[in-house]
Amino acid sequence: MGIDLSLIWAVIIIFGIMMYVVMDGFDLGIGILYPFVNDSSHRDVMMNTVAPVWDGNETWLVLGGAGLFAAFPLAYSVVLSALYLPIIFMLMGLIFRGVAFEFRFKASKQRQHIWDKAFIGGSLAATFFQGVVLGAFINGLPVEGRSYAGGPLDWLTPFSLFCGVALVVGYALLGSTWLMMRTGGELQKRMHDLGVPLVWATLLVIGIVSLWTPLAHPNIAERWFSLPNLFWFMPVPILVVLCTLGLLRAIKRYANYQPFLLTLALIFLGYSGLGISLWPNIIPHQVDIWAAAAPPQSQGFALVGALLILPMIMMYSAWSYWVFRGKVSAEDGYH
Repeated sequence: MGIDLSLIWAVIIIFGIMMYVVMDGFDLGIGILYPFVNDSSHRDVMMNTVAPVWDGNETWLVLGGAGLFAAFPLAYSVVLSALYLPIIFMLMGLIFRGVAFEFRFKASKQRQHIWDKAFIGGSLAATFFQGVVLGAFINGLPVEGRSYAGGPLDWLTPFSLFCGVALVVGYALLGSTWLMMRTGGELQKRMHDLGVPLVWATLLVIGIVSLWTPLAHPNIAERWFSLPNLFWFMPVPILVVLCTLGLLRAIKRYANYQPFLLTLALIFLGYSGLGISLWPNIIPHQVDIWAAAAPPQSQGFALVGALLILPMIMMYSAWSYWVFRGKVSAEDGYH
């Protein structure tokens, strides 16, 4: 029995995308929360909590895209053809945010507000269009032969736009709980005050997406509610409710680490629900990972490089977070 290279590559890409959502999600969330914090010194602290690591977080996005190109070229060509515009808008948002990171600390106090707005706008745009891409992906992409058969604006649907809004809410919650863990004093209190309404807003958007998805997609509804899939899916909503209750309690008692960890659990549960809905299709709801796979020789050759690079990415990410651990204060600087 041979090694299933397509399955290995699918796991690598799923892991890479999950790591990106987790690690870039909270620093995008910080930009989304900027309008709720007016004090310039507090904004400095917010940015300083992620300044040493934010660019490394985006390595996972590159890994996911490169892995898709190397291992599943059919999926890469169809997804990029279908979602070219929202992906471009997302990348433009990431560029604006990255420039704002560097220029904000070098600008005069009179012009710092320009880069604050760029940071807010870039974070909102990148997050919103990530959600739009996710919603359009769930909706499905028409394929004829080995080519995308839809139009350039097929991604522009009410469901995909709502997914964009939902991800903005989710990343804002992730950013607030990150700041609860990394800051203190008045700023930490502000994040705890914002945390409770953000938890309820996140639960609301999760509920709406969870109802909208099976209602709009009968094949997903059949997958959710047929046996034995129902037994795999049933724990997800139960665990979402338990995590939400635990998160509310942790925020109300001003815990440091628990809110962030429980928010990560919520994100993982949402990600697992997506996996249950779509697996093993890599182009919903038509093409599975084996039909979209590159030749085994190509997958094997690329896998050698991936298995060398992955441990390096994980080690330098872990090391950077360890070096810059702990609370961040107004005295800490970024150069």
